[in-house]
Amino acid sequence: MKTIGQWLTEYGESHQDHTNKTIHWICVPIIFFTITGMLYSIKLPYWIEGHQVNIALIAMLVLQLYYIKLSPKLWVGLLAFSVCCLFLCHQIERMNIAPLWMICLILFVTAWVGQFYGHHVEGKKPSFFKDLQFLLIGPAWLMSFIYQRLGIKF
Repeated sequence: MKTIGQWLTEYGESHQDHTNKTIHWICVPIIFFTITGMLYSIKLPYWIEGHQVNIALIAMLVLQLYYIKLSPKLWVGLLAFSVCCLFLCHQIERMNIAPLWMICLILFVTAWVGQFYGHHVEGKKPSFFKDLQFLLIGPAWLMSFIYQRLGIKF
């Protein structure tokens, strides 16, 4: 298995252009949130302390196991972001302005259009065409920059 450093270096190779990087700072968190939201919309017939269990909770648990194995320190930031996404999903559902899945689907498509535009500008294919695991590395790549800015080694 590759180390987190190897994953981040390889991911960064197709993310050198300033415009593409900026687009990724906007679109990767949106895509992460929207996937969380679409999975959050799939309810299971189980309840925990008054809250209905959904597929996002299960998927998030598995994802956190993946991230903690890659980098326990980086995982802490990714866990915090994941919890924020779950909380935001809960709040959007409570507001009941539109179905969560619908909001997420619109944002998901829009964010992917942005991602592909960024890679068009960069002149390089998205990393996930090489390995689907890069879909999970994008959020870690962004979190690594936050850690570097804060002086936290991972």
